[in-house]
Amino acid sequence: MSGRPEILYPLFAELETLAGVGPRIAKTFAQLEVEKPRDLLFTLPYSGVDRRRRGSILGADLPAVLTVEVEIGPHLPPARKGRPYRVEVRDAQTTFLLVFFHAREDYLRRQLPTGQRRVVSGKVELFDGVGQMVHPDHMLRVEEAGEIPLYEPVYPLTAGLTQPAVAKAVAATLARAPDLAEWIDPALRAREGWPAWKVAVETAHRPLSADELALTAPARQRLAYDELMAHQLTLALARAVVRKAKGVTSEGTGRLQSKVLASLPYQPTRAQERAIAEIAEDMAQPVRMNRLLQGDVGAGKTLVALMALLVAVEAGGQGVMMAPTEILARQHLDGLRPLAEAAGVVLEILTGRDKGTERKAKLKALKSGDIQILVGTHAVFQSDVAFRDLRLAVVDEQHRFGVSQRMELGAKGRAADMLVMTATPIPRSLALAQYGDMDVSVLDEKPPGRLPVTTALVSGGRMEEVVAHLRSAVAEGRQAYWVCPLVEESEVVDMTAAEERFKHLRAALGESVVGLVHGQMPPAEKDAAMARFVGGATRVLVSTTVIEVGVDVPNASIMVIERAESFGLAQLHQLRGRVGRGGEASTCLMLYQPPLSEGGRRRLEILRETEDGFRIAEEDLAMRGAGDVIGTAQSGLPRFRVADLERQSALMALAQSDARKLLAEDPGLEGDRGRAARVLLWLMEQDKAIRLISVG
Repeated sequence: MSGRPEILYPLFAELETLAGVGPRIAKTFAQLEVEKPRDLLFTLPYSGVDRRRRGSILGADLPAVLTVEVEIGPHLPPARKGRPYRVEVRDAQTTFLLVFFHAREDYLRRQLPTGQRRVVSGKVELFDGVGQMVHPDHMLRVEEAGEIPLYEPVYPLTAGLTQPAVAKAVAATLARAPDLAEWIDPALRAREGWPAWKVAVETAHRPLSADELALTAPARQRLAYDELMAHQLTLALARAVVRKAKGVTSEGTGRLQSKVLASLPYQPTRAQERAIAEIAEDMAQPVRMNRLLQGDVGAGKTLVALMALLVAVEAGGQGVMMAPTEILARQHLDGLRPLAEAAGVVLEILTGRDKGTERKAKLKALKSGDIQILVGTHAVFQSDVAFRDLRLAVVDEQHRFGVSQRMELGAKGRAADMLVMTATPIPRSLALAQYGDMDVSVLDEKPPGRLPVTTALVSGGRMEEVVAHLRSAVAEGRQAYWVCPLVEESEVVDMTAAEERFKHLRAALGESVVGLVHGQMPPAEKDAAMARFVGGATRVLVSTTVIEVGVDVPNASIMVIERAESFGLAQLHQLRGRVGRGGEASTCLMLYQPPLSEGGRRRLEILRETEDGFRIAEEDLAMRGAGDVIGTAQSGLPRFRVADLERQSALMALAQSDARKLLAEDPGLEGDRGRAARVLLWLMEQDKAIRLISVG
């Protein structure tokens, strides 16, 4: 696939090639992330102003933006410095004032000669019973008044940029917009009533009413769909490349799996059984599996992962399970070991700590196939780590791991199947955006016997009561987490907050009872403090959010979150999920600092109402927007200019099936629609996808 198609050149030229855009304005546009005409095309107006002409300002519901034809009356220069300059004007029914601050009299007398007629447009307010239009947006001769759009779009601005400047640059860009061949499935376009691409762009920038600015307006929907389609096409191409890499068929015999199931004190949930079946079926196919296992806190992902690893072992191969940190890797090891022993499978761990002879021995056993399942951190990626026959890689906590890392793991030349696990329930639209190249299994039931966690909101003023409650709980042998507030500015401040609380609780509960973990500690110290808590030596663990991901202490049944209103919904849900893992009834106390903001109160109330992570995630998305929910910076989630993931999730699903269908029918994008889709990929700057076509 050669370079960018010529038809798009004008849209990818310098911004300064547009009429009215000089170096200064171009710099200012860059702050809006507008660097070329193409970016302007997708910077759509967010509201509009009705500038239809009316006979008089009389009878209008003020304040309002009005457009009227007037006769210019006397000029009233200010009596003293600092007062406004006023011009009296008369429309068909009444007299009102045009008001100017810091005005130049000679300029205004030239613009508004007494006795002549002008069309003025601007915001009119009543002041002492007299209508005033301060600094009109438009003052034109009657014959020029056609220049005022009947409905004027309003664009996002930044310091140094005015509406007229943006409108002018947009008009110049629209004049360059080429006619592009259609990439949307004709039946779909007809069904939705979407306009052609060029018409859609023009309509979106020249709305005739507020209805045409809505997300649901056909032109806007079409442009949002194009954006989602380009993104899903990229993911589908990535998926096709992965699937093209010949997979290995791993068919389980069920022998080891049944041993594990027999050793369990409970019956797996229907969701677990369904996920295990989906994974086993994928592994038996000759194409590489690329599946996401999404489950809420405590939904039993570990069992599903182990069953998948056992399929690999039953088929004569090996499996690896990777965790983001050493603590989590050790925890997976502890969780899997008793089950692996029941099946009679050799399980080992490899982390950055393994050195010298011990490491050599492990690598040798791995290469010879004596270790059947390996648990590890990213140390598993190092070049000297070789398996005899790796069939399955299970990756934990995917959101630290974008599409490119997924492809890297595959590029190790091992056509291992991939299973990614995430404990963060992700709303469907985001799951499609982030993991659209994968197939998804969802665990949406809790295993039996997990008691609900009682969640209470407590005002920070009642701190001493909470400490007293903690004292009696510790005396009964229970354990508790105490999470300190997140201070945005710096980790150092986080640390001081945690250290202060640590001192306070030690004084109240006893020196040896309280432990401390925060982000600034050396890893070894952090691990040691965690180990003391896991072992039950310390009863209360004071921490910043390092405990958020995955740590499992069944005896911990109390979670105190300080300044809970400063955390996001998903984070609070994850933190609460650290308790309620044992046989004890657990509580989560959310301490808040009154007065709560509207959003803060809503978040805490949702948590009090429900423990369903998927419902919480949907609410979170509605309240915060897509970028924040998974932390855009490291999520690999694209920034959409037109599409709104929160409110257009159905479009995303449509784009995914359309993209997959197009590639199934035309894998090389050689047909008419395929070639049009290539232009779409260039237009949407999906360079990754373009490289994938040339690879494929």
